[in-house]
Order: sequence, then C-alpha cells, then structure tokens
Amino acid sequence: MTKANRADEHAADSHDMIRVHGARVNNLKDVDVEIPKRRLTVFTGVSGSGKSSLVFGTIAAESQRLINETYSAFVQGFMPTLARPEVDVLDGLTTAITVDQQRLGADPRSTVGTVTDTNAMLRILFSRLAEPHIGPPGAYAFNVASVQASGAITVDKGARRAEKVTFSRSGGMCPRCEGRGAVTDIDLTQLYDDSKSLREGALTIPGYSVDGWYGRIYTGCGFFDPDKPIARFTKRELHDLLHKEPTKIKVEGINLTYEGLIPKIQKSFLSKDVDALQPHVRAFVERAVTFTVCPDCAGTRLNEGARSSKIAGKSIADVCAMQITDLAEWVRGIEDASVAPLLTALGHTLDSFVEIGLGYLSLDRPSGTLSGGEAQRVKMIRHLGSSLTDVTYVFDEPTTGLHPHDIQRMNNLLLRLRDKGNTVLVVEHKPETIAIADHVVDLGPGAGSAGGAVCYEGDVAGLRAGDTVTGRHFDDRARLKDGVRSPSGALEIRGADANNLRDVDVDIPLGVLTVVTGVAGSGKSSLVHGSIPAGEGVVSVDQSPIRGSRRSNPATYTGLLDPIRKAFAKANGVKPALFSANSEGACPTCNGIGVVYTDLGMMAGVATICEECEGKRFQAAVLEHRLGGRDISEVLAMSVAEALEFFADGEARTPAAHRVLTRLNDVGLGYLTLGQPLTTLSGGERQRLKLATHMAEKGGIYVLDEPTAGLHLADVEQLLGLLDRLVESGKSVIVVEHHQAVMAHADWIIDLGPGAGHDGGRVVFEGTPADLVAAGSTLTGQHLAEYVGA
Repeated sequence: MTKANRADEHAADSHDMIRVHGARVNNLKDVDVEIPKRRLTVFTGVSGSGKSSLVFGTIAAESQRLINETYSAFVQGFMPTLARPEVDVLDGLTTAITVDQQRLGADPRSTVGTVTDTNAMLRILFSRLAEPHIGPPGAYAFNVASVQASGAITVDKGARRAEKVTFSRSGGMCPRCEGRGAVTDIDLTQLYDDSKSLREGALTIPGYSVDGWYGRIYTGCGFFDPDKPIARFTKRELHDLLHKEPTKIKVEGINLTYEGLIPKIQKSFLSKDVDALQPHVRAFVERAVTFTVCPDCAGTRLNEGARSSKIAGKSIADVCAMQITDLAEWVRGIEDASVAPLLTALGHTLDSFVEIGLGYLSLDRPSGTLSGGEAQRVKMIRHLGSSLTDVTYVFDEPTTGLHPHDIQRMNNLLLRLRDKGNTVLVVEHKPETIAIADHVVDLGPGAGSAGGAVCYEGDVAGLRAGDTVTGRHFDDRARLKDGVRSPSGALEIRGADANNLRDVDVDIPLGVLTVVTGVAGSGKSSLVHGSIPAGEGVVSVDQSPIRGSRRSNPATYTGLLDPIRKAFAKANGVKPALFSANSEGACPTCNGIGVVYTDLGMMAGVATICEECEGKRFQAAVLEHRLGGRDISEVLAMSVAEALEFFADGEARTPAAHRVLTRLNDVGLGYLTLGQPLTTLSGGERQRLKLATHMAEKGGIYVLDEPTAGLHLADVEQLLGLLDRLVESGKSVIVVEHHQAVMAHADWIIDLGPGAGHDGGRVVFEGTPADLVAAGSTLTGQHLAEYVGA
C-alpha cells in the first residue's frame, strides 16, 4: 500500500490486528502476539506448550464473554458464566465461533440429520410433496409425538359459556420406542435375588442396599411383606414391586412417592448417557439391560404413517438411511417449482457434507457415535453456508482423523472461510496445514512450565528456516525400515461385516507392529473394534473421552495417588486418608478443590484461589507431614519428570509410584503436573494418559486408535519408540492410523478402501510398507511414496 493510499484509508479500516498483551492463562508467560485479521493463522508447538490456552482459553473465551454481556441480565442467567481470562490487553476481537472436537451429544434422538438441520429441510419437503399427505412437517419428525386431547374451555363473547374443543397434533414418533429406534429389555435376575427377602438384601441394584434410603422405602412401603422371599410373592405383589405407578406413601413419618423398580431404573439410569454414569452403575446397566431394535419401526424411529408417505417410492426413513452422496443425487432428481428454493438449500448442505469428506455418513447415524474429528467436521457444515463475514473461526486440529488424501480438502475449506473475509485461527501439528498459513505462531520451547512463550511469529518460510522445535522438525520425514520383523502368528478375521465392511477376510500378524489405514470412512474402526473384541488379552485404547470432574487429575486417574498416600502415611505414622483432597485431609473452605467458585447471580461467576489453603487443597495440619522434605501439595505440583526422580531413591523411594510415573513418561507426558485437573487436558493427552494406565494390564494385543492425535512432529518419534518397545517386549500392536511416519515404521500394513462408505469396506492392500510404496496402487500408497520421497 502506498503512502497516498494510506492517507486516504478510512479510520474503520485501520483495525486489522487482534492484539494480545500479557496473557497468563494456565502456563502462558506474559505472552504478547499480534494476529492479522482476515488471514489464516496457525498456532503450533509441542503438546502442552500453551496453544489452546492462548487460542481457546484467552482469545475465544474473552470474545464469548463479551458477547454474553450484551444480553439482558435475565438471558445471562440461563447462560454459562465465564470468568475474564488473565490478560492485560486484548483488543481488535471479533465474534469468535469455536469449532472444537467435543463430541456431539449422545442422546439417542440426536442424529447427523438433526444436528445439521438437514432433517428439518427434508421434513418440509415431504410435507409438501409426499403421497399420501399425512400432515405438516412435524408428522415426519421422530421426536414429535402424536397427541389428541379434548375438553371444555370458557369463551367470553359478551356472555360467558363453555365450548367443547378438541386438539390434535400429528407427530412422526414411533410410540413403542418413543423415537429412539431401540427398546430396552431388563433382565430381572440382575435386579434381585428371588431366594432372599427384601430385608435380607434381595435387591442387587447399585444404591438400593437395605440400610440405604431406597432400601428403606421398599421395605417400609407396606405393599408386600419385606420378610417374604421374592420367589413366593403373589402376581399382585410382584407387579407392585416391579411396575407400580407413582403412589404417595409415608415411611418413618416422612411423605414420599413410591414407584416400581422398572420405571425407577428407566428414569434414574436409562434416561442418561451411559458413558456419563459412574463405573459401577454403568457395569450394572450393561449387565441388566439389553437394547434391541424396535420391532414396530425396525429402528427407523418413525410411526407407520410417516413411513407410508413417499416421494418417488422412498419414505423419509429410506432417504435418511441413504449414504449422503446417494441422497444428494436423489435430491437433484426431484424437479418441482413449488419447492425449488428448498431443494437448492438442501442440495447445497448435502454437497457440503461430500466436500468436507463426510459423504459416507447417513442422516440417521446417531451423533454420539461420531469420532471427535467427524463431530468437528459436522459442526463445520453449519458455517460453510453462513452469510456471516468478519468473524473469527477457531479450529482445534481440524485434520484429526483425516487421511492425507482428505487433508487437502480440509485445507481448501479453511482457505474458503478466510477468503469470505473471516479471521481463521487453527491449532495444528500437521505440516500440510501449517504450510498454507498466512501467519504462524509457534509456542514453546517445551511443554507445561517449560512452555508458554512465543518462540516464533511470522510466515512459513521463516518458521522453516528458524531454530525452533517446530522449525527443525518441519521437514522431518520417516524412512522406510531396512527390515521388518517376522510375525509369530496371526489373528484370523473371517467374514467381518460390521457397518460398511463387505465380508472381509484378513489375517492380522501377531508379534509385530501392524497399521490399519485407509481414507476416513473406509471401515478401519469397524474392522479393528468390531472384529477384535476388547477382552481377555486385548487392551483397547480408543479416543472416547475420559470422564472426570475438576477433582480428577493424572494422579487419581492412574492410581498413582494410592502408593503416594501410603508412603506419606507410613513416613508420618498417620492415616492415608489425610493425604486425599477428596477425603479427611481436604481444606474445609474449598472442600479440597483449591478454588472457591462464586456465583454472582446475574453477572459472570468467578473462581478465586481459596484464601485458607492458598490453592494447595489440603488443611494446614496435613502440610506439616513430609516425605523426603516435601509435603503432599508440593508433590502434586511436581511434573511427572520431577516426580520420577523424586520417588526413585532416598527416603521417598516408592517403587509402586515409580512404575506408574515411568509409564506416564514413556507416553510423552513427562511435562504434566500430577495435580492438573483432567478437564484441562487435550484430547491427545487424555488418550496417552489412558495408554499409560492400560500399559500395566496383562494384555498380549494392544489396539490403538490414532495415537498421534494431538502429537507434535517432535513427539511422533518418541511414540514410535514406545510402540517398538511394546513389540519388543512380546506384545502385538495394532494401530489405526493416518500418519505417514507411523505407516513407514510399520512391519505390516492393511489398507482399506478404495473409498468411503459403500465405496469402501474392502481390503485393497496387505503387505509391508515397502511393497505398498512400490505398488502405488492405492491412495495411501501414493501419499506414502510422496512422503518418503520414493
């Protein structure tokens, strides 16, 4: 821009930077950055260097907080309260839209079609064109029930009089399964032991012990004799125990509502997401409840009326079950001027699915079954057709779960969002995506307390030439191994047909490192998780999230805290419970959380460090007890690497703790502090934490699902070393992976494809990486050949 042009520039056009000064969220050390607007900026750096703290915890969080403050106090009362991030100056912000990898809700009525509004468009289409006509769009919705009611209402038309009215609403919900597609059958033998009486503890449901509150309700309700074995109950008594509708009763002088066991279990356990239940309750539900396809609707969730109404011979259930690539073709075949704008919008949304690499999904796929990467791409669909411009889109590793072939498509989408005049901020490790950035911010130099500083800011060429960890590893390329290991046997899979697999027969070699690869949606997870049951001798580490509250941390999750507490107790002659922040030793003011959460009503709530324990979580008396010169709060503040040294020898020598710490260090989590809340860990860190925990199990076969997710280029080498150590110790390692470095390092590759959905599901190659590169007959082979420079 020339000087003359700059003089003519309007004042409003001069705000072309997002300026961050003095950011101190989590491990950030007074970070100052200037991010150009309407450009694509990639944030990179080793895992734990502070990328998410800067992008999500500072920029996106403050943008969201400022937007929330524009709503009325009444509306704010229904919104999550956000604390102001620790930062001195943050200006130039625009509205931030976060597209993260949080999985979509696991409610059975939530599907790919409902979360992207595609179902809503199809319902309108069917309500206009389908034959026979059954009603408005709601008549095709599986989450709208049919209702009929009649009664009298008082009408005042000069004189008051009662008029009889009837009300009806046509919904598409299957009445038997209530729109879930599956019905539950409860195994009564898992609810009670019929040889015992209630007073003898016949009920075997978690929380229903004789002394517990529910036990007292069932023994004192008066509907049956609590001293009679259940096997001798009359039909009436058994019905009252299992199915009785809510009834008011009085037990021990307290007014209560009694309800049969089955409706009670359905409300308290079955209406919730199974994964969110406590482990012992989840185990009970998995034992006692079987989920079978609803016999009335055959799993379509829709009633007979909705299934009978068709366009060109297809019902709404049929089209929702189609693969999206086929559905897009079907929609293009409908020609009707009365719904032309709707068909255009629907076609555009379906094309977005295909463009983003999700054409293999169907609209009736439950949203809870999508992987983190798929969920993120489904969320993107809403934004691709958006008319908004000049907003900030924030992405968390959008290439997760993508084959190299699909990464190019994702890059094009990011560039398209930028070219519409938006600021695009991407947290990413893959060099293919870093390469398209207009601006790069590299954080580090290390992880945890060794990170949190900006090591480089500028263009990609400067990063490549620079001396940062990312710059040095940017052009790293793994070589094909000179020799591969010989298998010790084979795991035979015959006739695998889960999801899109087509009667796949394959032998997975044992005693070596096997990589299962293929484009997204080709059937990798279906083959590995569907055909190798996690059970005796099989350790499966998938990408499902770790359930943990802000009280959970790596020390509690891995069981590391138990030997540490015992060591402290033994050294000081006191009870181990004193050294738990969830038990006797907890600070009474903050209940062992370390911070006090204050709800300020209509304003944003705040979290302040507890004044009594100064964030240490323990009572002052507990901190007087020491082990090796350190108190328990100082030990929990150590990183894994420091604790490894501390518990190795001397007074604090604790072999049981040292073993767990060694495993955590081996999976690349040496920088994590033992007391860091699990809620602050990234997806990749959580998976490696699970891997470290499972490494203690006696398993012969390890199944890993994309272990490179969230790993920096420099950490991939360490992961390969860990996989090698597992194989050399006599284990068989099967990895579902897209990363070319892992493929190149494999002893055996099984490539699925050739495409996704019904274009995939077949084995297109089995052999060594060198053979795959030499053949070059598959997409994976071509990308791997390019990667290793063959």
